[in-house]
Amino acid sequence: MEPIVLSHRNIGLNHPPLIIAEMSGNHNHSLDQALKIVEAAAKSGAHAVKLQTYTADTMTLDLEEGEFSIHDPESLWSGYSLYQLYKEAYTPWEWHQPIFERCRDLGLIAFSSPFDESAVDFLEELNVPCYKIASFENTDLPLIRKAAKTGKPLIVSIGMATLAELDETVRTIRKAGCQDLILLQCTSSYPASPEDSNILTLPHLQELFQCQVGLSDHTLGIGVSVAGVALGATVIEKHFTLSRAEGGVDSAFSLEPEEMRQLVTETHQAWLAMGKITYGPTVTEENSMKLRRSLYITENMKKGDRLTKENVRIIRPGLGLAPKYYDVILGRKIKNDVPKGTPVSWNLF
Repeated sequence: MEPIVLSHRNIGLNHPPLIIAEMSGNHNHSLDQALKIVEAAAKSGAHAVKLQTYTADTMTLDLEEGEFSIHDPESLWSGYSLYQLYKEAYTPWEWHQPIFERCRDLGLIAFSSPFDESAVDFLEELNVPCYKIASFENTDLPLIRKAAKTGKPLIVSIGMATLAELDETVRTIRKAGCQDLILLQCTSSYPASPEDSNILTLPHLQELFQCQVGLSDHTLGIGVSVAGVALGATVIEKHFTLSRAEGGVDSAFSLEPEEMRQLVTETHQAWLAMGKITYGPTVTEENSMKLRRSLYITENMKKGDRLTKENVRIIRPGLGLAPKYYDVILGRKIKNDVPKGTPVSWNLF
């Protein structure tokens, strides 16, 4: 697969993984906080910052009855109505431009997840380089079609999607003219557990849809993301906050700046470690070859003496004949006097 060019960066298996810091609602209704999050993301080494573009009214109805409220006691947002949650979490649309400008000033790629078609129109006015479709919207084919028709790369989280739903989504994207597609394995629980991450899906997903793959990781820590890179992830997305202690709708499963720095470092290390299929010594191992075992004379010997188990051993360093010749050379006569510590070679006989 050809690399996908996103702003100033190439994305693909032959390039380090793209690390996206997801701001979500962790700005806590403060533009100043949002800008500080951008600065911290840049300082930590992240490559991109992603927003979410919606309002409470574009997401749901202002109702509190029944299914319009969150009753799950295990949920981070238990007790909220959906409308209340989205009103608290949304990023004001008038903030997008100054946030994107700060990102560009700091060399970060800036984009967003649109949650309805009006958000795509708005983001087009801001000339975003790509679109991210969230897991909960990955079956919203009108929204997906609208984003795909822009011709810009699409990054789609596949949380909760069945294979049939995912096939329909990908077909819709490609029929609309979008060829640059990245599918992100995602577990839509908050926080997610490593056991539910199922990142072995990544190579299967890549092969099935012939596109790049990545990970939208809601687990705590960075281990799952690092493992994802080893399985072919070219994009890693993690929620990001200045401090979990300060709160925020997504802070409980967000990385802090030092953790983000570690994520950037360790995913890059994982990518470097993948290398290529190779056998035999690498260039850096060439000096180590001499520390292999080999055959050495262990006693002072006279011309005509025979090699025995008492005067030949398999030891380090590795400058003599390989150990596989041990039985071959036993019993042979040497043609010259040989001091102890001489590597065994064929010209001794």
